[in-house]
Amino acid sequence: MTISKYAGSIDRLISIMDDLRLQCPWDKKQTIQTLRQLSIEEVYELADAIDANDWNGVAEELGDLLLHIIFYIKIGTEQEQLTLHTVVEKICNKLVHRHPHIYDKVIAEDEEQVKQNWENLKIKEGKKSLLAGVPKALPAMVKAIRIQEKSKQVGFEWETTEQVKQKVDEELQELQDELNAPNIDHQKVMEEFGDVLFSMVNYARFLNIDPEQALEMTNKKFMSRFNKMEAKVMAENKNMSELSLEELDAIWNEVKKEGC
Repeated sequence: MTISKYAGSIDRLISIMDDLRLQCPWDKKQTIQTLRQLSIEEVYELADAIDANDWNGVAEELGDLLLHIIFYIKIGTEQEQLTLHTVVEKICNKLVHRHPHIYDKVIAEDEEQVKQNWENLKIKEGKKSLLAGVPKALPAMVKAIRIQEKSKQVGFEWETTEQVKQKVDEELQELQDELNAPNIDHQKVMEEFGDVLFSMVNYARFLNIDPEQALEMTNKKFMSRFNKMEAKVMAENKNMSELSLEELDAIWNEVKKEGC
């Protein structure tokens, strides 16, 4: 991929951004703070397109993200904080520095060694903790994965899947113990429930499963079955809220048998 092939398109996008910043009332008002949440939403829209294997959608959402990047750079340039050159040079320098197995004489025989080298270099760069690079704003499940992946780099990791499964069982029992206490402490129950979720994320890693993706698959499956339940009830001129749990469960099982 040669950037010179795309320089004209990038220049066009920058030119359009310049026009919008000067002439559009909405674009004039934006700051990096107002763009923040919009950028997060664009990333989720990209994730939806990826999950659907929709390449046309992926291209569209990547374009939206690229627009946001150019927008941030435009604002940074206006405030004399950064430029496109600054941004590109920073990532180029970081990539070269953190891939000594490509650009220097360091040997990395597999993916795990590459990750270890990456984390060690970050510590040498002044990071006070291995976990310092975990963004605070990450969704909790994604953050749990990143925390576990990073702690693994220094050997803080179970050796076998069975050990992880035992930890899941242990955390489930501690949760049950709190629920069985004479006076239930909601805060402690919540903490133990969090421990169960954290250990389940770890278990998913050992099973080579993306827990976020797995949960989303279940969400979609549930929604599909629920929609078909609604359709069945409506076809009989009934209202779901008027049916008993047993009746609803029977319809649910019908839908499952139909392979939905």
